[in-house]
Amino acid sequence: MFTGIVQAVGRIESVTPRAQGVRLTVDIGTLERNGIALGDSICVQGACLTVVAIDGTRLSFDVSRETLGCTAGLDRPGPVNLETSLALGDKLGGHLVTGHVDGLGEVVAFEPAGESKRLRLCVPKELARYVARKGSITLDGVSLTVNRVEGHVFEVNLIPHTLAVTTLARLAPGAKVNLEVDLIARYVERMLGGSGDLQSPL
Repeated sequence: MFTGIVQAVGRIESVTPRAQGVRLTVDIGTLERNGIALGDSICVQGACLTVVAIDGTRLSFDVSRETLGCTAGLDRPGPVNLETSLALGDKLGGHLVTGHVDGLGEVVAFEPAGESKRLRLCVPKELARYVARKGSITLDGVSLTVNRVEGHVFEVNLIPHTLAVTTLARLAPGAKVNLEVDLIARYVERMLGGSGDLQSPL
């Protein structure tokens, strides 16, 4: 489990093809290296990946073809949001995040709003029922609060701090983002008689 509070922005340095997918090598930048071991889970751009090799500040992850097919930003070099897994007793600064990407959102608009920026996204119709005003949503591994919902389009506000410490400042209209809906919303629907089955790809 994760919180959606990004701890560092790293960079995918290489993407090496393998029989069933690719191996990513990620320079973790300022992410705290102590305590990271083989087999640990790291949230990389919103996707929970397993550490398979460690070389100083570089971690390697194997990513399946299925995962590559339903996520964005893991198939090429570039900056990525990073967060280590939540330990019992840690502060929950964001909300409960599994690192299981439910689908891809598409940026509709990204505009200034005072000192902040307003991000407007289109969500797949099958996920729209899980997005609620003042509810939580995860975009590229970042925990955010939904400010407005209109059908399958919603808005979030990005404060200067969030823009400075995540990859979200690089977004532009048409960009795809990894989206995870609120875990609690899934269980509420299930308890109320819905299927609650999003068939999460990760």
